[in-house]
Amino acid sequence: MAEIRYTKDHEYIRIDGAEGVVGISDHAQQQLGDVVFAETPPLGKTLKAGEPAAVVESVKAASDVFAPVSGEVVAVNADVEKTPGIINEDALGRGWLFRIRIADLSELAALMDEAAYAAYLETQA
Repeated sequence: MAEIRYTKDHEYIRIDGAEGVVGISDHAQQQLGDVVFAETPPLGKTLKAGEPAAVVESVKAASDVFAPVSGEVVAVNADVEKTPGIINEDALGRGWLFRIRIADLSELAALMDEAAYAAYLETQA
């Protein structure tokens, strides 16, 4: 199974070799409520870790989605732009936002694994 890492801003990256699939965590989609709009970054855009990369809007709020690592956007999920509710249905699966070619794999060390993210969520309650 692919390794998943999380940010404190509730993005995830599912690592697949030198690339990663990025989206918002299940916790984040629950907090947002019904997602009504998603905007992915342009293909080929170079992102720096921590900078805004995408936007997800719900009936409650609009939220920036930050790049968990630096790299180049190599694919976007057009399905979530057409049907943003997919994020609510399957945030860690079909609801991904973009795929990034990771520029520096060592940046992954700054992210939380699933156990650390679960512990982090406990502190946010």
